[in-house]
Amino acid sequence: MMKHYSVLLHESIDNLAIHSDGIYVDGTLGRGGHSAEILARIPQGHLYAFDRDASAIEESRERLAQIGDNVTLIHSNFSNLKRELTARGVTGIDGMVLDLGVSSPQFDEAQRGFSYRFDAPLDMRMDQSQKLSAYQVVNEWEYQELVRIFFQFGEESFAKQIARKIEKAREVKPIETTFALVDVIKSALPAKVLNKKGHPAKKVFQAIRIAVNDELGELQLVLRDALELLHVGGRLCVISFQSLEDRIVKDTFSSCSKPKQYDKRIPILPQDMEAAPYRLLNKKPITATEEELRENMRSHSAKLRCIERIR
Repeated sequence: MMKHYSVLLHESIDNLAIHSDGIYVDGTLGRGGHSAEILARIPQGHLYAFDRDASAIEESRERLAQIGDNVTLIHSNFSNLKRELTARGVTGIDGMVLDLGVSSPQFDEAQRGFSYRFDAPLDMRMDQSQKLSAYQVVNEWEYQELVRIFFQFGEESFAKQIARKIEKAREVKPIETTFALVDVIKSALPAKVLNKKGHPAKKVFQAIRIAVNDELGELQLVLRDALELLHVGGRLCVISFQSLEDRIVKDTFSSCSKPKQYDKRIPILPQDMEAAPYRLLNKKPITATEEELRENMRSHSAKLRCIERIR
């Protein structure tokens, strides 16, 4: 298994401007890289770390226990942030970090079915206890629904052709493995696309994974609740790896960092205008340094955006 790196680790944690006695949240525990860094900086504070993947919780438990006991590990989706914290008596936080998408270990564990690099059962569930898997999406969803997710979540130009090939293939027998799906995808694409750089199944696999885990819907929910929970001076840092996620983060941050809009026909003095409750910490996303790019291929597509509550 490949060595796991936490992408944009120092950039994201430094932008949290951590207080030693603060309350912080890692919404995507993974293998604990960001959590470990936060925990080391809050000897009098507390960390709440979420992950929908039970294996991530168990693998991080010992590592974090060696740093401090002021951490609560929560096996739940980050979209349940407000409910889970409220149940523990937490009504506000000083900062939160989100490292979106699939973690490197999940990609490297062939049996999880996230990667087109390994032959494995079609799965792609981040939470192994949920019912919907990639198998159901590929073999049971209607043609029009497949076209929609391939185009909307994968930005795949050949969405219709691929969906039609899938529909025909599963009439003969179920598409059960990642390699079987890759073969069907390839059969739908013209030679000029197959010969291009990059894997021909990448966009479709991304689309199915996003649909299985409702990644974009969950992201919208957690952004809303995290911004609401932030104390004044609290910060939210989000690392995204593809344009759909980044667009949601960018648009959400942009809208809540603008002053209230007034009807131009209504006379109002500047000092009476309601200021924006949040401010952007970086107008353009922070990306990986040359050094990190050399060490970690996954960091090439990473973008970090940060926002602070100011009122």
